[in-house]
Formats: sequence, structure tokens, C-alpha cells
Amino acid sequence: MLMHPFLNVPYSPSLENFLGGFDIYDREESLGVELSAYDPCCPLDREFLIFQFIIKRFAELSYRHKFILFSVLGDALDGDSSVFSEVLEHDPMSHSLLPLGWNEMKEPRAFFEDVYVKLSEAWVHDLYKASQEDCSTW
Repeated sequence: MLMHPFLNVPYSPSLENFLGGFDIYDREESLGVELSAYDPCCPLDREFLIFQFIIKRFAELSYRHKFILFSVLGDALDGDSSVFSEVLEHDPMSHSLLPLGWNEMKEPRAFFEDVYVKLSEAWVHDLYKASQEDCSTW
């Protein structure tokens, strides 16, 4: 089983992992202010956000970790669209917080579709390399 790159546990990413770079909990006055300048529904802003807070954030992952993470997103996109709204909902008991208004995103699926496209472009070589291996041996 593929292990988490920083912890001694199996690597089991979820859709929420793609939003970790946008977590402003206890950083509302720094990262929160920075992110408030961008509209995740605007294609140009979205492209910047995806590059800056997702692609760069996962740059150090191995090609295998990227493949598994990318597969999670692909599976979500193949499933029920309501999962995208659910992942953006604010949980008051959680120690994470997305920027103001993100839970009201009009087309959350479109945001994640763009993430998928941008990651497939940025990670093309890593995804290909991993696809040539038997994942069950990881």
C-alpha cells in the first residue's frame, strides 16, 4: 500500500485535499484577505488559484501520490455532482475554513473540472509514468 508522504499511514486522499491550500482558518487576516481578491467563479481568477494553491502545493508529491490524488478527483467527477457542493459547505465544528462565499459557489463542479484539466496538463508525465505501473504493487 502506498504510504502518506509525511506520515506513517496509508495514503488515502479525499476531495477535501484539493481545498487545503485555501484553508484560511486562523489566517483570515493574511491568506483570507489575499484570497478575497479572487473570484473562484471567474475563469482567469480560477486558473490563478488552481496553479498557485493546488498545483504548486502538490509539486513535491511523487508521481504515484499525484496519480492517486488525481484518481480521487476523476472518480468524484464521474459520480454525483452534489459531492462538490458538500465539500464546500462550512462545518462549524471543523478546524478548517474556506474563504467567505466559497460555500455559495454557483457551479462547484466547474471549479473541480478546471482543477482536473489543469492537473492533467501539469502532471501529464507523472500521470503517464504511474499509469504504466501496477498500482496494486505500491
